[in-house]
Amino acid sequence: MTAATNSVTTLINIGNREDLEDVIYRVAPEKTPFISNIGSSKANAVYHEWQTETLATPVSTNAQLEGDDIAISAYDAANLTTRVGNTCQILRKTFIVARTAEIVEKAGRDSEIARQKVIKGIELKRDLEMRAIGNYSAVAESGATTRKLGGALAWIVTNDSRGATGTDGGFSATPGPTLAGNGTQRTFTEALVKAAMSTTFSSGGTPTQAYMGPTHKQQFSAFTGIANIRKDAGTGMATIVGAADVYVSDFGNLTLIPHPYGLTRDCLIIDPDMWGIATLDGTKVAQMAKTGDAEKYMLTMEKTLVCKNEKSSTVVADLT
Repeated sequence: MTAATNSVTTLINIGNREDLEDVIYRVAPEKTPFISNIGSSKANAVYHEWQTETLATPVSTNAQLEGDDIAISAYDAANLTTRVGNTCQILRKTFIVARTAEIVEKAGRDSEIARQKVIKGIELKRDLEMRAIGNYSAVAESGATTRKLGGALAWIVTNDSRGATGTDGGFSATPGPTLAGNGTQRTFTEALVKAAMSTTFSSGGTPTQAYMGPTHKQQFSAFTGIANIRKDAGTGMATIVGAADVYVSDFGNLTLIPHPYGLTRDCLIIDPDMWGIATLDGTKVAQMAKTGDAEKYMLTMEKTLVCKNEKSSTVVADLT
C-alpha cells in the first residue's frame, strides 16, 4: 500500500531537522609509546651533548707482588669519557579558522579553534615519535636545510643484528648520529632475538622493552619464550604505554610493544632508562598576525633524542 493522497511524509515535508550526533569519532594511531616510555631532560642549546663511559676489559692476570712499587710507565691508562650529542629539531603545525566558522553552532565541539589545537598537538607528538624511533641521521641547519634529530635506530652499533650488507650508523661527530644502511631482509626468528640479547648482556645492557611493527609483533608473539600467565613475568605493577605481551629471555623479561606507524623492518630492543627526550622548548601555541577575516595559529616544539649509552640496547634489523 502507498500513503494516502495528500499525506504529509518526510519525503515532502519542509523543515525536518537533521539528525547529527553531537560527537566526532576518530580512528587513528595516535599513541606515542616510545617517547612516552623513555625519560626526559632539559636542553640548553640547539646541539645537545652528554658523555658516556665504559670500563676496561676484565682480565684474570691482575696479580701483584707484595710491597711492589709502581714504575711511572706502569700506571694504567686513564679512563676517559666520550662526548656525544644530537641536534634539536623544530617541529611545527599550523591552522586557520575563519571567524564565521568559529561562531556558528557546530556538532561535536563548541570551538573549532580549540578542536584544531588538540588535533594539531596530537599530530605534533606523533611527528616527534616518528623521527625519534626511526633510522634517521642528525642534520645541521644550513641555508634552506632544517635542523633534524638523529633517530634511535641510527644510534645502535655495538649490539646490532643486521642482514647481509647492512651497515652501522652511529655517532661520529656533530651534528649527531648517521643513519644505518639497510641490509638484506631476513625472516624474524627467536634465534635472532636470543643472539641480540646475549650480545647486549655481555656489553652490560639490560633491555626491558621491544618495539616493532604489527607484522613482527604477531611473529614475536609466536616465539616459545612468551609468558603464558601474568605471574611468569613477576607480580610487581608497572606503567608501560602500549604493553601487550612479555617475552621471558635468559637475560630478563621483555615487554613487547607494537608500534602502529614507526617501525616496518626493525625490532628495537631498549632499556628505557638509557633513552630520553631533551627539550629546548616545549609545546607552544602562538596566535599569528591577523591579515583577514580568520584566526591563524602555530604550534611548535623543539626537542632532540638522547641516547645515554647505545651499548644498553640492541636492534634486530632488516626483517621481512
